[in-house]
Amino acid sequence: MGEGQRYIDVAERRARLALRHRLAGAARAAAPEEVADSLVALHGTDPATVYLAVGARLADPTGTVVETERALYEDRSLVRMHGMRHTVFVFPTNLTAVVHASTGLVVAARERAKLLKDMAKAGAPDAAWLKEVEESALAALARRGQATATELARDEPRLREQFVYAAGKGYEGIHTVSTRLLKVLGVEGKVVRGRPLGSWTSTQFRWAVAPEHPELDVAGAQAELLRRWLAVCGPATEGDLKWWTGWKVTDVRRALAAVGARAVRLDEGTGYVVEGDVDPAAGPAEPWAALLPGLDPTAMGWQERDWYLPREWRPLLFDGSGNVGPTVWLDGRVVGAWAQRPDGEIVWRLLDPGGVGREGEALIAAEAERVRGWVGATKVTPRFRTPLEKELAAG
Repeated sequence: MGEGQRYIDVAERRARLALRHRLAGAARAAAPEEVADSLVALHGTDPATVYLAVGARLADPTGTVVETERALYEDRSLVRMHGMRHTVFVFPTNLTAVVHASTGLVVAARERAKLLKDMAKAGAPDAAWLKEVEESALAALARRGQATATELARDEPRLREQFVYAAGKGYEGIHTVSTRLLKVLGVEGKVVRGRPLGSWTSTQFRWAVAPEHPELDVAGAQAELLRRWLAVCGPATEGDLKWWTGWKVTDVRRALAAVGARAVRLDEGTGYVVEGDVDPAAGPAEPWAALLPGLDPTAMGWQERDWYLPREWRPLLFDGSGNVGPTVWLDGRVVGAWAQRPDGEIVWRLLDPGGVGREGEALIAAEAERVRGWVGATKVTPRFRTPLEKELAAG
């Protein structure tokens, strides 16, 4: 650890998290846009995560669904698109260009090359044919405004073309051009997810043409994305930054230098904060609790999690692919898990029953009622089931 660097302890990291992640009562937001702007990105792989993450951070969560749908599908102030680590997120729309340039371009080139390679192996049409289909499909989507892949295929029948993937191998399958092409166009920032076919928990989406945005310099966009994230999640280690962005370590170091990040000492080694954020940070005035959904951006914010999540509890709270399930938080640390039963009841369990006290249990119980109050009769099942969530949900 560097001499002269300020040491930031676990208590201060939890205090920063409480306010900057809009979890403490006094820090809660008035609208979904404030939540997304504060957190930079909301995991969007599971549609319900977006709403549950927003609802946990709104001062008045009763309008969570209506207000989030307004932001996503009417005002378009939020957009669901591919971002870091080839994952779908919800971002403030004004970050579209930054996300595309900082994380999308490299992945997009790789995905298009892979699609063309797979098609060539299967004897499917070539790149010129695919470009024709792409331009036709984008024009049809612009005319329609929003459309499903099936609807687009009525306008551009070549989207229905199929080809064999991995012929002769154990994972051989049939791929449809529309499925693969729309995925590539999403990573390339040309299309985004639109309104779902069903309720706010539905995993079936329409597609829409992506908002227009300028093409930014890659290094500049990476610096801007890192600066925004570090302002919310700092201090963080180089490993945290590399994990969250999905970048090469050289990109992370270049961006840290570009934003003038300051090194600090953490229990796990050297961490970084944005310039001007080295001084002690005040925490919330009152104790707080939160019930956060699976894949919540706070629970998934860092690779090094010991300061808020005991290592021995992780097998109960994560699935086999590293996706976190619904978690119960108290004063900046994970203390348990929660789930929804078939009748809509919100149930929770502490992993250290004696570790929170009566006041802590009362705060958690109040949060469970708060979630039940706005979710109502809607049944929410996480897309990625974890051991303790499944046990609680089953009763």
